[in-house]
Amino acid sequence: MSGEGDTPQAIRKLVPGRLVIASHNAGKVREIRELLGPYGIEPVSAAELDLPEPEETGTTFVANAELKALQAADLSGLPALADDSGLCVEALNNEPGIFSARWAGEGRDFALAMQRVEDRFAQLPPETGRDAHFVCALALAWPDGHVEWFEGRVDGTLVWPPRGDRGFGYDPMFVPAGHAVSFGEMEPAAKHAMSHRADAFRQLVAAVL
Repeated sequence: MSGEGDTPQAIRKLVPGRLVIASHNAGKVREIRELLGPYGIEPVSAAELDLPEPEETGTTFVANAELKALQAADLSGLPALADDSGLCVEALNNEPGIFSARWAGEGRDFALAMQRVEDRFAQLPPETGRDAHFVCALALAWPDGHVEWFEGRVDGTLVWPPRGDRGFGYDPMFVPAGHAVSFGEMEPAAKHAMSHRADAFRQLVAAVL
């Protein structure tokens, strides 16, 4: 999945060494560090390098991930990995989607964001389905502008009130399909085995590591 136009390109491999995680979200950085742990990669976060957070002007998860990765790679001179992910609620026309973080406000208050989702359900008929899915787009960029991207997904349903204090973001209100516990209640290793981020990471690992 190369970012260099429509002509098929060979997948570029990532060599062991330093890699910028282009995120200021501590929970996301922690998950990515854990997923990268076995591969000889030395992750350093954008916050540790004092890199600015770009405005997310893309209209898709992939576009937002690419712009974050490209900026971090350009400013740091290192390969950079960016994640853009969000919750898509089918009854809400797949909102909040790419605006998932923005629903949490400037203070990144995801209790507020989850309440906003539930408030929207309160305006719908009580029999409305609560199907939802998480999407994760990963973009891996090099300082010369080359980009590879990968997109993962996990399906589930929403519960209220939120359950559990593990994970981050909307995890406490999302129960993955086939399970009885929310991502907020689940052991991190179990979540990593099935999450949207894990799905995208499996594709990345198979392609570039």
